[in-house]
Amino acid sequence: MARLTKKQKEALAKIEKGKIYSVTEASALVKDITNTKFDASVDIAVRLGVDPRKANQMVRGVVTLPHGTGKDVKVLALVTPDKEAEAREAGADYVGLDEYLEKIKNGWTDVDVIVTMPSVMGKLGPLGRVLGPRGLMPNPKTGTVTMDVAKAVSDVKAGKIDFKVDKTGIVHASIGKASFSADKIVDNANELLQTLMKLKPTAAKGIYVKSIFMSSTMSPSIAVDPKIG
Repeated sequence: MARLTKKQKEALAKIEKGKIYSVTEASALVKDITNTKFDASVDIAVRLGVDPRKANQMVRGVVTLPHGTGKDVKVLALVTPDKEAEAREAGADYVGLDEYLEKIKNGWTDVDVIVTMPSVMGKLGPLGRVLGPRGLMPNPKTGTVTMDVAKAVSDVKAGKIDFKVDKTGIVHASIGKASFSADKIVDNANELLQTLMKLKPTAAKGIYVKSIFMSSTMSPSIAVDPKIG
């Protein structure tokens, strides 16, 4: 087991053992225990009482965080020529079609989100093995396959994120930066948690939200009260 650094020990000492914190308390504490030299991301992990192997218990959705993620999200718009100007004006970092399909085919994936149109999805199918594992495949359910390319791009730039429960039943999401005020972290966390509550599958029985943990890059995790909504 790796030894804890002095800063890690100091951070752990600030977390009361066995205590379950409110979202408000955790948001203030996560700022206090973050001591990285860079602006660390604030992340949340929610364990749900669902079986992701069953289609009727899959939890997937999108949420627009009130204060954004704090990240400069790189967006690639794979669109036909008539939509290129629209995508650029909305803030897409890369705009085009065939030349980017070729780059992706050769292994280029230096983007965070890909937005495209229904008519282009057929060309993306063969690239599923490259895009799928990286979570880059556009999906109508997350609003990244649409004719309203400008709205899709601007939504992503404004802080819209998509999330999906993993095979262990946990939803991981980045909800801001350590430089955010505690109030902004609270707002973003609550927006995600309320969205998760709305997406509760009718087939899910028993306790839906089993546990919530908040942390920042390289910080210890803080247990958050799972009783929400």
